[in-house]
Amino acid sequence: MADQQDKKFQNNLPGNNSNQKKKFSFYWIYAILALVFIGLQFYNWNGSGTKDITWNKFVKILEKHEVEKIVVVNKEKAEIYIKQDAIVADTAFKDLNQKKGLGSSVNKGPHFEFEILSSENFEAKVREEEKRIFTNDTIGKTALAKQKIIANQQLVDIIPETRKNWGGDILSYVILFVVIIAIWFVIMRMMGRGTGGSQIFNVGKSKAQLFDKNTSSTITFSDVAGLEEAKVEIMEIVDFLKDPKKYTTLGGKIPKGALLVGPPGTGKTLLAKAVAGEAKVPFFSLSGSDFVEMFVGVGASRVRDLFKTAKEKAPCIVFIDEIDAIGRARGKNPMNGANDERENTLNQLLTEMDGFSSNAGVIILAATNRADILDRALLRAGRFDRQIHVELPDLEERKAIFKVHMKPLTLSPEMDIEFLARQTPGFSGADIANVCNESALIAARKNKKIIEKQDFLDAIDRIVGGLEKRSKIISQDEKNVIAFHEAGHASISWLVEHASPLVKVTIIPRGKALGAAWYLPEERQITNTEQLLDEMCAVLGGRASEDVNFGKISTGALNDLERVTKQAYSMVVYFGLNKKLGNISYYDSTGQSEYALTKPYSETTAQIIDEEVSKIVETAYKRAKDIITKNKSKVEKLASLLLEKEVIFREDVEAIFGKRKFETHSHIDEIAKDIQTTNAKTDKEKKEKAKVKAKEEEKIVDALPIEEPKDEDPGIK
Repeated sequence: MADQQDKKFQNNLPGNNSNQKKKFSFYWIYAILALVFIGLQFYNWNGSGTKDITWNKFVKILEKHEVEKIVVVNKEKAEIYIKQDAIVADTAFKDLNQKKGLGSSVNKGPHFEFEILSSENFEAKVREEEKRIFTNDTIGKTALAKQKIIANQQLVDIIPETRKNWGGDILSYVILFVVIIAIWFVIMRMMGRGTGGSQIFNVGKSKAQLFDKNTSSTITFSDVAGLEEAKVEIMEIVDFLKDPKKYTTLGGKIPKGALLVGPPGTGKTLLAKAVAGEAKVPFFSLSGSDFVEMFVGVGASRVRDLFKTAKEKAPCIVFIDEIDAIGRARGKNPMNGANDERENTLNQLLTEMDGFSSNAGVIILAATNRADILDRALLRAGRFDRQIHVELPDLEERKAIFKVHMKPLTLSPEMDIEFLARQTPGFSGADIANVCNESALIAARKNKKIIEKQDFLDAIDRIVGGLEKRSKIISQDEKNVIAFHEAGHASISWLVEHASPLVKVTIIPRGKALGAAWYLPEERQITNTEQLLDEMCAVLGGRASEDVNFGKISTGALNDLERVTKQAYSMVVYFGLNKKLGNISYYDSTGQSEYALTKPYSETTAQIIDEEVSKIVETAYKRAKDIITKNKSKVEKLASLLLEKEVIFREDVEAIFGKRKFETHSHIDEIAKDIQTTNAKTDKEKKEKAKVKAKEEEKIVDALPIEEPKDEDPGIK
């Protein structure tokens, strides 16, 4: 019995050709067309091998009385038939005496042909030639010829004939038929693309990709760094499928589904791939968009087919990536009937997951970064029994992720993973993978044999700020404004308590930014009012520095103003951090008001919100201006240093402003010094290379032959 089940399992695999229907091949159509053309060629070959002839040659043949008859076809073409005895006797017709076609012994004609404009004119012209020939020809003046000329005034019969081109007509019908069939097959292929066949009957089939013991995933839980809590819950599901008796003996039931929720790049799909690699059961993988189709009812049909196949393979796991494509809350679209198809697909999914019929042995895994817009019925117990939150990694998890992605890299022995993990707060697993890959590309670009720490720092800068644009044309006045702007950011972040610790400042353009400052933000879960206000003050420090030092402001603070405005609005409307508005939040985490046509507050409240947001921003800006005014001379020194070096570090700011009073992290100084040392080492290497290059260029110039000035032409003064 077990052997029969294994054979059935093998036959159902997608790679097994024994269970697949033979597809129609377009080569059959090509073969039919080729046979038609070959048949037409044989049809023509069995003809008489007619040759074209000019009027003058025809007249010469007519003079010799060798023309038997003339057939005028469709009043367009004249076919000339030569007498058989003339063909044998006259050497000029030796080509006509050869056998033509298959099985033919004598070439009976037509032997020559030419195009005519009018059948009446042609016949009249032939009769004139006959008269001339009869008058001048002594050979042809026999009694019988004279009698014919007198009676009928003609020697050669001219026979009109209407003829149809059956071959061309048939070919035109065949071509039309072939074109219609080709168009039909193209439409069927487009309708059934990706459904396992090119026919319309497969359009409702599931697009899920099957992973089993023959086509297993190579990713395991050891390849998933961090996410320890998420892995515990996922591994429990895998363990349940491997050893169900361990849980069922205590009365437990297998969970119906698990929903992976988290920001993009945190490893939700990677966890699902690890499940596919670890589980010893069939694993179906597909995307939420695979259910969507232009035809009505196809999505629901694919859901039914998916669960039908999954039940046959049970116990198994079904993974639906980006489930929000079909799981969006119903009734949210104000356009009636615009999303009926998506709702039908969702209804079918809800029914299959926990409907009237049992669905034992099938576990649903799903992933999304938009859980707030999912339908409530999808999230209830009995469907997705547990929601697994996959958040951005903390320090220890970033270290583990770096270790995984640095395995294939050729690294310097001095590489410090903890240093890199501290340099990347807020980075997701995908961002860290990108850093590792970018560092390898940067090292290869510099023709290095190993990847050094500076390559990783350059990669982080590249990802955060964009590519350096040293060739960008900036006037000196603009450069001064940029230097004072960045000096303002650095100064206030150094002088206020809750601003993020500074790492380095640059006025080298990166991406769209003309200058940038790097900070090392504190990893915290909650933020109080004072911290938000200090951060806003530091963000507005650039514009405040321009205002204080130049007496005018520029458009360079666009990004700063956008961040501050959003932060102030969040304080008032979402977090309840405004005294006048009180402890009220208009944030809707359920997403139920996504298509609401009215605001959740009155016009009076909207006016209060606008006033309070403006007041918070202007207060922070006034505070930033006061700090810059009190420390104007130090800000000017910092700006001058920026203009001189283009990149300055924490140590340079400390030399001007003194040690930071509010520093609570002892590792900040170590990281800043390490970055500065690495950058200094790189700058030194760059300068040495530049010197060597300059000397080589001088040697080349010295080696060039010096041309002596030629004597001036005495005729030119």
